[in-house]
Amino acid sequence: MLKSMTGFGRCERADAERKVVVEMKAVNHRYLDINIKIPKKLSFYEAGIRSILKKYISRGKVDVFISYEEHQENSVCVKYNEAIAKEYHDNLKKMADTFGIKDDITASILSSYPEVFTLEEEQSDEQEIWHLIEEAVTGACAQMVESRSQEGENLKKDLSDKLKGMLKVVYTIEGYAPQILIEYREKLRGKVEELLGDTMIDESILATEVTVYADKICVDEETVRLKSHIENMLLCLNQGEEVGRRLDFIAQEMNREANTILSKANNIDITNMAIDLKTEIEKIREQIQNIE
Repeated sequence: MLKSMTGFGRCERADAERKVVVEMKAVNHRYLDINIKIPKKLSFYEAGIRSILKKYISRGKVDVFISYEEHQENSVCVKYNEAIAKEYHDNLKKMADTFGIKDDITASILSSYPEVFTLEEEQSDEQEIWHLIEEAVTGACAQMVESRSQEGENLKKDLSDKLKGMLKVVYTIEGYAPQILIEYREKLRGKVEELLGDTMIDESILATEVTVYADKICVDEETVRLKSHIENMLLCLNQGEEVGRRLDFIAQEMNREANTILSKANNIDITNMAIDLKTEIEKIREQIQNIE
């Protein structure tokens, strides 16, 4: 299915202890450019998040916003450092013995010394956190792909209509060629008769001149190639997946042929039609810039 590079996705996942919300938006870009804004606590998972994104998206500038909440009221615990407390106790006893003073060491006193009790953040389960992140990122990606696909179908219809309209114009240009030669021949004959009066016209010279003129204005090769490019682009649109770069290349070739037809045109109708072709090709190229 043809996909646009513009899209949006959002997904939220939660368990009893935490919640993860992932939001992402994408716009057109020549390559894949991923920018992830994530809480520092989750930075460890960034590489895994990028791997998931690359499975769903091949082109576009993608901005990803991830928020994380913990439901636990207290995620900090008190840690008792027995070894440090023992050192304090032993040194206090030694001090009492040395100076012959009363040994009134109590647990309350020991607990007031630095590092005997410390506050530490409880370690979260990394696997559980990753499971939530993975589900949320995958869900947001799926939603984005869906929105990109819907927009892609709209682009496909619009481009198909434009291409079919162009094909009709090309066939019309082809139909003009014989009439242009007939008109030129009669115009040339009229000028010769005006100059020579009753003198017989050398038909072979006239034919040669018409042949030279026909060669100068002939756009048969250009129209054949242009039709081929249009049909090729229609085929690519129906193929779907990741055809943006190929479509852009075909559009460049179409523009080249239209320019040549315009430069050879010696008829106001063909000139106008060639200009219409270039206008439509430019519109198509703008649309193609948004296809993955």
